[in-house]
Amino acid sequence: MGFPEGELSILIIDDSQIAVLNKIHLNRIGPTNVIAFPMHSEAFPNIAPELLGDVVISAETAEKEGSISGVGTEARLRELLVHGILHLVGFDHENDI
Repeated sequence: MGFPEGELSILIIDDSQIAVLNKIHLNRIGPTNVIAFPMHSEAFPNIAPELLGDVVISAETAEKEGSISGVGTEARLRELLVHGILHLVGFDHENDI
């Protein structure tokens, strides 16, 4: 299909663990559903672009959101993974649809 190969890591954790990452890296209080850590940023200039980065998902939040929306936990986990990957390849909430 013409897409370059890429590699990423996926970490599924609980609300307390993602709340710590949220505070340390984003200076936000409390848990969130997904955090993406891109490797192509200025902080990692010598890492090959094939390493996209890390996607961290809260299983607890995914379960709650999946239940509320009616899609279920597995579908919500998939949605959050796609959301995280989009952040890794450069999409953001403010400038992209």
